[in-house]
Amino acid sequence: MTPMYLHVEGIGLWSPRLADFAALRALLAGDTPAVPTAPTAVLLPANERRRAPESVRLAVEVAGQALAMSGRDPATLACVFASGHGDQAITDAICTTLARAPAELSPTRFHHSVHNAPAGYWTIATGCRAPSSAVCAGAYTFGAALLEAAAQAQAEQRPVLLVYSDMAGRGPLLEMTGCGRSFGCSLLLAPGASATPLAQLRLEASADHAASTPPPATLADEADGQPAGAALALLASLAGCGRRCRLALATALDLLIDMEPAA
Repeated sequence: MTPMYLHVEGIGLWSPRLADFAALRALLAGDTPAVPTAPTAVLLPANERRRAPESVRLAVEVAGQALAMSGRDPATLACVFASGHGDQAITDAICTTLARAPAELSPTRFHHSVHNAPAGYWTIATGCRAPSSAVCAGAYTFGAALLEAAAQAQAEQRPVLLVYSDMAGRGPLLEMTGCGRSFGCSLLLAPGASATPLAQLRLEASADHAASTPPPATLADEADGQPAGAALALLASLAGCGRRCRLALATALDLLIDMEPAA
């Protein structure tokens, strides 16, 4: 694969321990950031915010953070939304209802269970008519979504918003996935230099498969059982912890990322 070069213009982040990218930087610097409140998703209208499930609010929260950092118009941004497991709480509730009382299954719950639900809420709330897509690849989701967003940005020569989120598991799904905490992050990627880039990324696929770059030990709790471990390794690099990381794209394919900080 020919290397792709992209500029990072915005970064969003939320977890039960980290309210945003600034909190991540503080944690990696040895500080103790304040415990965040629940994702606020201020870009959603109040009525939609009340009816939206936590998975949607999380995705919209981190997308809004990256957007605010970049200054871009959300109505013009192509977007890639990704999740390794989707909304596990809603899926568990649907499965429980099907097993006990199928006639009581809620159409609204089904609507919220699909992987493109966050993309739908986001595009409606922001008036976005640009292309949007949803990516799911299990443990490889973040790497696959990053490659998808990067390819779109290069092919179309336009900025692309990448949004990754996963919710804490519940019931039998938690036993299967091991994903015990929620996490979301976003990157606003642009193919060319901009006025305020945060970093430049060089991405290249490699069949020389090796172990993925682990996140710093400080972030071990964040990565526990989370497909987002790959995202945390890249976010740590963007926060100044190393300039190269390796993300798994498949069982025998990796994505190598070299990072240069903005001048």
